[in-house]
Amino acid sequence: MKRIGWLLLVFNCFISAICCAQETVDFNNPKIFYMGRVPMRDTAAELSWTGASVIINFKGAAVKATLNDEKGLNYYNVVIDGKVANVLKPAQGRKEYTLASGLSKGKHQLQLFKRTEYDWGRTWIFSLSVDGQLLPPPVFKHRIEYYGDSITCGMADEDTTGKDRGDNDFENGFASYANVTARYFNADMHCIAKSGIGITISWFDYVMPDIYDRAYAHDTTRWDFNKFTPEIVVINLFQNDSWLVKAKDHEQFKKVFGNNSPTPQFIISRYREFVKNIRSKYPEAKIICALGSMDATQAGSPWPVYIQEAVDGLNDTNIYTHFFAYKNTPGHPSVKEQNAMADDLIAYIKRTFKW
Repeated sequence: MKRIGWLLLVFNCFISAICCAQETVDFNNPKIFYMGRVPMRDTAAELSWTGASVIINFKGAAVKATLNDEKGLNYYNVVIDGKVANVLKPAQGRKEYTLASGLSKGKHQLQLFKRTEYDWGRTWIFSLSVDGQLLPPPVFKHRIEYYGDSITCGMADEDTTGKDRGDNDFENGFASYANVTARYFNADMHCIAKSGIGITISWFDYVMPDIYDRAYAHDTTRWDFNKFTPEIVVINLFQNDSWLVKAKDHEQFKKVFGNNSPTPQFIISRYREFVKNIRSKYPEAKIICALGSMDATQAGSPWPVYIQEAVDGLNDTNIYTHFFAYKNTPGHPSVKEQNAMADDLIAYIKRTFKW
């Protein structure tokens, strides 16, 4: 009997050691799920776009990650079991960070979500450590891809002062209509967005047609579109064009248009060409050509008309238009206004595609 008792004690200790053991895995372990365009470099996964995420399922009480942030300016939401637990601002240089600790026994899911857009820098993830056991990665019900500007990035959505500041600490892509909609539908999301970008002109030297097919916006390396095939693509662009085509004294206007504003036919043709490029990548996707909710959709604006004419000319029954109501407040959409946009888009997708 003493021998049996001793064996049981050893067995229980063995099981306890297994349960409490730390499991460390490299960035390319198949149990790690990456959301968004996340290129795999030689020694790390690279997160740059808004919403780029690392997601794991696990049993255990704590998770650590070894990261290197390019500029030390990015912010990440640490989401545990569907709720934002804290916000992480990783520093420059390779360091280990505790993402979660003191969790209850049992299964958990952790998501490290990039709140900030790519101009705040890239982040490289080298490894993850779990005080417990990694489980198979999540499976999503749907797939959505977005192409957008500051509205889609969530720029200034957390600036409650009314100053509409575009600083990194006021930008939260997690609260943008794009992510709220994707989460509602349990959708894997890719978000290709940049504040200030347009289709015909931007506040800087490039436009969305220049970068839409890149793995990282500032690198000409092409993204492999076979890695992700969305069911729905949402294009929400033209807000910046609507301002800049009238700004004849702006440097970019002079570079792009010279002395004369573009004609409606030029604007429509450029938009149509961009949508055709997206269609060539995803022959079966439903494409929603959206606009709003800033002043490009206010009463009398020609920009929804331009989009409608561009879409009509494509003669594609799987390309749709949907325009968000003008929010009629200053600045970029607040978190509340982003939620209103999400409610609108969710209702439209339900109604149109029966999701």
